[in-house]
Amino acid sequence: MRMSEIPFGTVDWSSVEPERHPGEAGEAIWRTRYFGPAENAIRVRMVEYSAGYVSDHWCSKGHVLLCLEGELETVLEDGRAFTLRPGMSYQVADQAEAHRSRAPRGAKLFIVD
Repeated sequence: MRMSEIPFGTVDWSSVEPERHPGEAGEAIWRTRYFGPAENAIRVRMVEYSAGYVSDHWCSKGHVLLCLEGELETVLEDGRAFTLRPGMSYQVADQAEAHRSRAPRGAKLFIVD
């Protein structure tokens, strides 16, 4: 990730329009902002997963992810599993290791990709 042409700014996440994304079960509410030139824009999101959320796909996109509330369970294609609790994060590069997540009790995340 290369960050360029992004002036200093603040975001009031409560004022960013929410988008609903259904999962295999439950839903994710995304509040998304993009920063920098369109061809290299950095996507920054505040994401809330409902209790019982299960992703509907394997993701190969790279992320830096911070768990703010709840718990997020993430499984890699090779079978390894990880649980994030508040204050924990993970990072993975584009096309490095496909992953799929679920939030049995719900979760709130801050994600940069």
